[in-house]
Amino acid sequence: MLVVGFGCAGGSAAYEAATSGADVLVLERASGPGGASALSGGEVYLGGGTALQEACGFTDTPEQMKAFLMEALGPDCDEAKVTAYCEGSVEHYDWLVARGIPFTASVWDAPTWVPPTEDGLMWLGEAAYPFPDRAVPVPRGHRPTVKDFGGWLLMDKLKEAATAAGARTQTDTVAERLIVDGDRVVGVVARQFGEPVTIRARKAVVLTTGGFVDDDEMLRQHAPQLVGHEKVSCGGEDGSGIRMAQAVGAAVRHMSAGQVAITLIPGMAARGMVVNGQGQRFINEDCYPGRIGQAALFRQGLDCWVVLDEKGYEEVPENERWGVRPHFVAGTVEELEAEIGIPTGALQKTVELYNAHAANGEDPLFHKRTRFLRPLEAPYAAIDPKRCFRGPTDPPGSGAAVFTLGGLQTDLDGHVLDLDGRPIPGLYAAGRSTSGLASWGYVSGTSLGDGTYFGRRAGRAAAGSPIEWDARSSSAAPGA
Repeated sequence: MLVVGFGCAGGSAAYEAATSGADVLVLERASGPGGASALSGGEVYLGGGTALQEACGFTDTPEQMKAFLMEALGPDCDEAKVTAYCEGSVEHYDWLVARGIPFTASVWDAPTWVPPTEDGLMWLGEAAYPFPDRAVPVPRGHRPTVKDFGGWLLMDKLKEAATAAGARTQTDTVAERLIVDGDRVVGVVARQFGEPVTIRARKAVVLTTGGFVDDDEMLRQHAPQLVGHEKVSCGGEDGSGIRMAQAVGAAVRHMSAGQVAITLIPGMAARGMVVNGQGQRFINEDCYPGRIGQAALFRQGLDCWVVLDEKGYEEVPENERWGVRPHFVAGTVEELEAEIGIPTGALQKTVELYNAHAANGEDPLFHKRTRFLRPLEAPYAAIDPKRCFRGPTDPPGSGAAVFTLGGLQTDLDGHVLDLDGRPIPGLYAAGRSTSGLASWGYVSGTSLGDGTYFGRRAGRAAAGSPIEWDARSSSAAPGA
């Protein structure tokens, strides 16, 4: 069996296929496993009552988890996949632990992208409007025990598990097209060090090649709003797996969808306000920062500012500021407004209205939590996302880094579907090369969760040994 790509989805598929008795070869274009998964924060979105949640004092159910995700992942998200993922989440957490991935029983409870601690559980917007009206707020970001970015640890453990199970890896090998015999995919044509190689798959091919954010032509065709921004990528997210599958009749879904990591400090935004170029707020600033990013790009064209006061800035611990300092400071809102080019009086009215309600612990416009509400006081500051994380002499960026969410249409076991919704014999896929859990919404950890969970299912199915997934146990009974 062939697995193309050795990120989290490929590693999970290879492990399950190998433990099912298949002879597994993983093709990886780079010189070693990892991909974008290894560069990620490492959090996996899990819930439903995992041992980590219970150890931290939280009660969760698959139903509550599903209610949150169906709202957070955007319109037309795949309900069948969300349901299966939530019902299998406890078992999947146990599976990750059994692969040697450690989780510390403590909670990070502050707005951030990546915690600077080893806390194993983190909030990812579950308690911010509008979600408490849909589901009981419970933290579900499960982080490997490592400070800051932990994707490398996740990938180290998946690589070790797949290798120990018997999967072999052929690196520096770029798959270029699929081989079809009749209506069945039977292998790939690849290139290694410039030389073509043909590899036959006795059972199936599983594509785990990532998204297409690195291919600007594909972005222009499918997701033009993502063009021109920095990329959340390992450099190899060129859509090759998607195109190979399309060439043999595969259907795609949600190709215009993308995630937007706006370049701001979440703790600063939550303690102040995010306004557009007309000085108007457009979202509750205490929500998941990727939600701010999508609203800022898709609704405001990234014409926005973080406005806060000195007290709010100082409340953010220094190790959570990532070196970001205000770009403009002023003694009055009127002066700040003039410095950043907002129409006269617009920001003043916004701050006036915000302060009047914040004094009463209210935010009737966007429903920010009371925890982050208080009137802003002089002196004031403005932070430009286009200049965050850049030196004083560096040119501005776009204000965001992006990646794609759309891809191949698959069923629950990773069969790639054709334009009529029928499985293409011999072809499976998982991870960011597919249209997975998310549509036009996103929560950190759903890519790694989606990739590992559905990668496992695809690996088992491709090996001819699909399993019934027990939502409450780490045991899985062989299916028919």
